Amino acid sequence: MAHIIKAYDLKNINLAPETTEEEVLQNVAVIISTPKFSVPLERGLGLSQRVIDKPIAAAQSILISEVLDAVERDEPRAEVLGVTYELGDTPGTLIPVVEVNIIDDES
Repeated sequence: MAHIIKAYDLKNINLAPETTEEEVLQNVAVIISTPKFSVPLERGLGLSQRVIDKPIAAAQSILISEVLDAVERDEPRAEVLGVTYELGDTPGTLIPVVEVNIIDDES
């Protein structure tokens, strides 16, 4: 089943998720909401900020690649099915919206 996750939509962080699904979805939300190099002791977590000051079309292409790589590297239990964007309140701001499928290794 596909799930939609929007960046910066981290209302409640649950440090003890009850299900694998909840854990994976929360992890993906954190990955796509975190600027790379901003987390001490885990500098590779998140998305690169190399898209700043790029035209929207170019930034979208780069960010799709960034999202795919980051989720594959940091949360292998999630399979990215699609990446779209919403425009933020600030002009030129892109908010990634990711559709993921949770990979069930227990089958």
